[in-house]
Amino acid sequence: MEHNFAEIIALIKQSRVKAIKAVNSELINLYWNIGKYVSERIKSTAWGKSVVKELAQHIAKKEPDLKGFSDKNIWRMKQFYETYKDSPKLSTLSRELSWSHNLSIFSRCKSSEGREFSLKSSKSENYSVRELDRQISASLFERKMISSANLSTPLRQLDHSLLNAFQDSYVFEFLGIPEVHTESDLQANLMSQMKSVILELGKDFLFVSKEYKLQVGASDFYIDLLFYHRGLQCLVAFELKIDKFRPEYLRQLNFYLEALDRDVKKPSENPSIGILLCKDKDIEVVEYAMSRSLSPTMVSEYKTQLPDKKLLQSKLQQIFWDETKKSADDL
Repeated sequence: MEHNFAEIIALIKQSRVKAIKAVNSELINLYWNIGKYVSERIKSTAWGKSVVKELAQHIAKKEPDLKGFSDKNIWRMKQFYETYKDSPKLSTLSRELSWSHNLSIFSRCKSSEGREFSLKSSKSENYSVRELDRQISASLFERKMISSANLSTPLRQLDHSLLNAFQDSYVFEFLGIPEVHTESDLQANLMSQMKSVILELGKDFLFVSKEYKLQVGASDFYIDLLFYHRGLQCLVAFELKIDKFRPEYLRQLNFYLEALDRDVKKPSENPSIGILLCKDKDIEVVEYAMSRSLSPTMVSEYKTQLPDKKLLQSKLQQIFWDETKKSADDL
């Protein structure tokens, strides 16, 4: 009977989740319709700013139990409608998230591309509002777009959607470590903040071990951090370097990947992937070093402070401009 009871509880929980989603969807639709109504009235000059305040006061007086309809929130509903009214795709995506998620995205993301990225990643990664705000502050979208894709040839051959599992740079501002630090300091702080580390890496990463021991011949070697990626179904080795990238670091990582694939990887799993996490890198040096690498590896930077969002946005605009100019020249 206990098994039957557990099945009933599971049904109740499933129904509860569906009910919450239905309520959220209806709430978003309501805010959309109110935003549309107010936008159209103001556009036709039938309403001014004072009317919205009067509307909020009227709702509070007539329906005191209704919450969330202050004049400030009504203006947000208008902004929500006007942000997505010309984009059916983004409008549909917005219905799948809570109002708090939507509020963070349409008020903080300044481009349609950035909003689409945040809407999709919020759903796929199941971000809390706090996690979403942190990723926007850490300029995740800009970093993804600017990524110089320092990948070895085998890693480039992965499905493009799977490559999104990796970033050209990672931000570990939550560690609170000084600019000058040792590899031991970095590793220890990453371990103590593993929940936040997983958030930065991506929730498909599962932590396996620190200083993972490999035995090759009569010698012992240690991988700084070892993860498993559920989507890629492979082991992912992270090597930490507190200085600028050097080609010999890549040779060391390739050796670790060979040992993992020969002695640790299960037959059903894909070849292991290596991420070399350096404090800095010269892109041209990385490209030379990667050109003949036969292992699926990537060189990424890490930062201990939040990046300058304006600088990243400026770089992103330049990339878009260069691509547009190139397309025009090709024509």
